[in-house]
Amino acid sequence: MTNEDIMNWLTRTADVLQEKRSYLTELDSAIGDADHGINMDRGFSAVREKFPAMTSQDIAAKLKTVGTTLVSTVGGASGPLYGTAYLRAGSVAAGKQELSSADVIAMLEAFLGGVIARGKAQVGEKTMIDALTPALTAAKQALSEGATLAEITSRAAAAAEEGAKATIPLVATKGRASYLGERSAGHQDPGATSSWLILRSLAEACEGKQ
Repeated sequence: MTNEDIMNWLTRTADVLQEKRSYLTELDSAIGDADHGINMDRGFSAVREKFPAMTSQDIAAKLKTVGTTLVSTVGGASGPLYGTAYLRAGSVAAGKQELSSADVIAMLEAFLGGVIARGKAQVGEKTMIDALTPALTAAKQALSEGATLAEITSRAAAAAEEGAKATIPLVATKGRASYLGERSAGHQDPGATSSWLILRSLAEACEGKQ
């Protein structure tokens, strides 16, 4: 991935979160504060405003700009969680002008690590982790099979989508949804869904890259 690819990823992410704003908020209205879509769109709209200044930054600085912007503009738990994720991802990219397939997987691992460090959640608790963890596993498996970057990110995104859908029957034990107890079952987690959309945007940015 080049600097240009990273900008493409961030642009696609901002676009899809704006497009899915109502959908994410609808998911959140069932088990949260009904603001996840609004908050994510606000955060990435603020990131979009910084795009002109970001074009001259290296990959690490771009990702860190995203992280600090999300922390300062996104309400609720999502700001610190995603902010930390992008900051950690930026640290992995330090000093690199391009990211190899292995670098991209290290970036995804750091992204997940940031969410875990900030949210203290684990798989099965109906959170972003339930989309990000299978995505990382799928990416590592694809790399071990010699897949291209496009295939690696596509398989990661597909696994994230499956992970997000798999949150529907789960009972939330972390975050705002945990207050509902058994009533949280039967609803797809909005954070896992936005994580999938971010990874789908990454796959789209890597499409056709060998």
